[in-house]
Amino acid sequence: MLKRLACIAATCCATTLAHAQDIEDDVTSFTLDNGMDVVVIEDHRAPAVVHMVWYRAGSADEPRGASGIAHYLEHLLFKETDNMEAGEFSRVVAENGGRDNAFTSYDYTAYFQRVAADRLELMMRMESDRMVNLNITQEDILTEREVVIEERNQRVENDPGSLFREQRRAAQFLNHPYGTPIIGWRHEMETLTLEDALAFYERHYAPNNAVLVVAGDVEPDAVRALAEQYYGVIPANPAIGPRDRVDEPRQLAERRLQMRDPRVAQPYVIRTYLAPERDPGDQETAAALTLLADVLGSGQTSVLVRKLQFDTQDSVYASAFYSGLSLDDTTFGIVTVPAPGVPMQEAEDALDQAIAEFLEEGVDPDQLARIKFQRRAQLIYARDDVNTLARRYGAALTSGLTVADVQDWPDVLDAVTEEDIMAAARMIFDRNKSVTGWLMAPDTDLAQAEMTTETEVTQ
Repeated sequence: MLKRLACIAATCCATTLAHAQDIEDDVTSFTLDNGMDVVVIEDHRAPAVVHMVWYRAGSADEPRGASGIAHYLEHLLFKETDNMEAGEFSRVVAENGGRDNAFTSYDYTAYFQRVAADRLELMMRMESDRMVNLNITQEDILTEREVVIEERNQRVENDPGSLFREQRRAAQFLNHPYGTPIIGWRHEMETLTLEDALAFYERHYAPNNAVLVVAGDVEPDAVRALAEQYYGVIPANPAIGPRDRVDEPRQLAERRLQMRDPRVAQPYVIRTYLAPERDPGDQETAAALTLLADVLGSGQTSVLVRKLQFDTQDSVYASAFYSGLSLDDTTFGIVTVPAPGVPMQEAEDALDQAIAEFLEEGVDPDQLARIKFQRRAQLIYARDDVNTLARRYGAALTSGLTVADVQDWPDVLDAVTEEDIMAAARMIFDRNKSVTGWLMAPDTDLAQAEMTTETEVTQ
């Protein structure tokens, strides 16, 4: 009886999702005369709204020698403007029953508020004010610089995994700024100045370098009228053009590193490969890599989990990961945490063996069908959260994609074949474009952890 009920429930869920596949996000998009892009996502189930402004300026857009300035400026935008006192922005949001915050990534910086729908105009008035009227002082610079340095202490310096991640990314990207941490290198953070902050603000913070996303209980025409009233009157910055970043050179040699830290409780082996990102109108390769990561490392039936945790029992955890939402080339990664008593080299060899066997065996079609179903379900259920929807569109548009790319993504994923995934796997697993890292405690596998590095220089 229980088995029959489970089958009925699964059938009903599948039927619901099949119908839900035809549901599109209720999205309207337009561009103001000054170049500001606007995306409106309607969801009238609750009288609430998410208001977000995304700037096409992240840590990868920083000038050399001023790492951390994008994140630093994010903090400074909560200081004084010509029309608001320091801290007034967040205080007014809270007094109106809302919440606000901001975040910085490699490709964007975003500011958001979630409030009652009838407070949208107030949010636009305040957010548009700090787009152009920031009024920071030398005192702000000094105090907030200490704040971001302490944030680095807590998030990075006190976490060997975070320190290790910085070292690996610096080795992965030989020239591109994705190799510099978002929060900044500490020695450069300590020297950031008022002039650095103002220069970045004046260069990047303008309506023609921003995306406004409004999601919730709103009407597109009403949002357009408010956007034109508050953002549309701000002049465009004519100096803003295409994002100018250095290119990554050809990577011709595998890189390896190991890091020992007494705070490491669980050693692990990780390898990342340089990988293509999602491109506008051309998302097929990224979709294949997305599903490859799921096939290899998502769930109990995935290849690495099955082979390393259950079959050979060399690992207590194994996974694969990839995110194509990036303006420039990104990474594809695999990781294994050795089981007790398994040496690090043996764990790496088992990981390599599992990948080699997968390249011979190919994709299980039943597993791929389950993964596609789960992916579709996640996208559908995410529509219940307007904040998630707003972030999906904002992150995409500031990473070079379009509204159409976001809406096409589920169908692009559905169209991926087993052959597409295997082609992506053969393309991505190029050791010359990889960084392999071991993170260990000082006494972990000491006898077998030595790596021999030979360097030949031919002139």
